[in-house]
Parts: sequence; C-alpha cells; structure tokens
Amino acid sequence: MSELGTAELAADVADDTEEIEEPEDGAAYFGREVMYARKHKGLSQQELADAARFERTYVTRVEGGSRFASLRFAEVCDQVFGTPGSFVRLRHRVSERGHAGWFIPYMKLESEASVISDYSNSFVMGMLQTPEYAEAVFRAAHPRESDTQIRGRVEARMRRRELMERDKPPLLWVILSEWVLRQEVGSPSVMVGQLQHLLAAATNPHITLQVLPFTAGAPASGLSFILLTQDAGDMVLYSETTGHGQVNDSPAAVRSWSATYERLRAAAEPEVRSLRLIHSIMEEHAK
Repeated sequence: MSELGTAELAADVADDTEEIEEPEDGAAYFGREVMYARKHKGLSQQELADAARFERTYVTRVEGGSRFASLRFAEVCDQVFGTPGSFVRLRHRVSERGHAGWFIPYMKLESEASVISDYSNSFVMGMLQTPEYAEAVFRAAHPRESDTQIRGRVEARMRRRELMERDKPPLLWVILSEWVLRQEVGSPSVMVGQLQHLLAAATNPHITLQVLPFTAGAPASGLSFILLTQDAGDMVLYSETTGHGQVNDSPAAVRSWSATYERLRAAAEPEVRSLRLIHSIMEEHAK
C-alpha cells in the first residue's frame, strides 16, 4: 500500500478496509503503516512521539510490531497525519485478526459489558493469560500452524487485556477450577509465570478471583461459560462447543446459568483463601 498525498493516505490506510490484504501479524502490519505515514510527513520517531505525547520507545515498538498500538495512539496518528479516522479503523480491522469469525460478536459484547462473570474449568480465561501460556494453548490446538500464525493468535488474545486498562473497566469476576491451576500447560516455568500473573491481576480492584477446589465435589457446571452484564442490566450468556461459540440472550437461559454461576461462587473458596491456594500451587510448579 503506497503513501501519496494526504488525501490518498487517508484513502489508502483504511477508508476502503475491505480492500486491505488480511495481515497475519496485525501489530506489525499496523506498525508499518505508521512508519510509512510518518516518513511521508518527514517526521522522525522522536517528533512523532512528541506530537503524540508518547515516549519514543513506544513509537519504536509500535513501528517494529512488538507492541500493538493503543486506541489513543491511533487517534493521535490520525490527527498528526491528517487522516481522519483512518488509523482508528485500520486498528479496529487488524485487531480482529487471530480471532475466529464466530468469536468476534462476543468480543464486541465483551467490550461493552459492565460486569464479566467467567467460569473456567479447562484453561485460564483468555483475558488473563500470559503470552507464554497462550502460545502453549494455541500450539496444542493448532499443531500445523506456522510460527507467524501462532504469533498472530497470541497477539489477538493479548489485546483483550486492553479492556481492563480503560479508565472505567468492567468488573471481572473469575471462578477457576483447581484443575486449571494444576494442569501443566507449556512447562512448569510457564505455569509459574501464569499463576504469578493471576496473583498480580488480583491486586486490581476491578478483578476478583476465586478457586473452586477439588474438595468442593462435583461442580454445578461441567462446561466453562461467561455471563456478560451490560450497563442497562441486560445479560447474555456465552458458551462454546467444539469449534464454535454461541451468544444466548434468552431470558430463561440467562436465569438458569446465572443461578448456576451463583452455586459455583458459593462453592468456591473465598478470595483470600483462593489467592493463597494459587500461591501454593505456583510453588509446587516451581519445584
């Protein structure tokens, strides 16, 4: 995609997003477009950083593809380069790369939720995974994919963290089966890093973690699921079957699974004891 005058730049970057070649590495793709636009403007990385009020190292990482640009950075790029909305739209387009098509509707609902209630009995929920843990999960599920494809999947998963970095993030309540903590995903060191990340996440006042221990007996649900509550109080249920996800806003289904979630919450350890259990299992992985 070539960069010409300002008008052409605006058109080329993302106005006609349906014509953009689908990138495997969204962060690198976006970063290259920032670099092309910056050079077209005759700006150095430092000058762009100063105009955007970001550190130069941030611009370097974005252009190099090692960091996916924030929404605010994309907005500033549009201001600096004179491309109204183009970089914002491009960022939105590439942010969906690495996600299955059926998962994208859920992502849109997740981004608008005021409360996210998750029950995980197989893996740590995506939003709380470390890159190393996510890579191990994807490599096990997609053994024939290239390193680039796996990296794209991991980057897409890591971008879900941005939701909890907002000024007003949703309340995130996560119930983890003890099995999730004990199952070795990747390696012992990967698990140590993952459980350390959970403990760090639990210091966020918007995040609550509980562990459903083996001693609690049979769980109220044999499936992982998520309940999303919108600002108006409406709730939807998200669940997955093999190779497919389903969003269900049926009042009957939502009531039923809300009751199931409350039973899981009642059977789980209180937060303080849950964090102690996570720390104890982390030490077992470290041996």
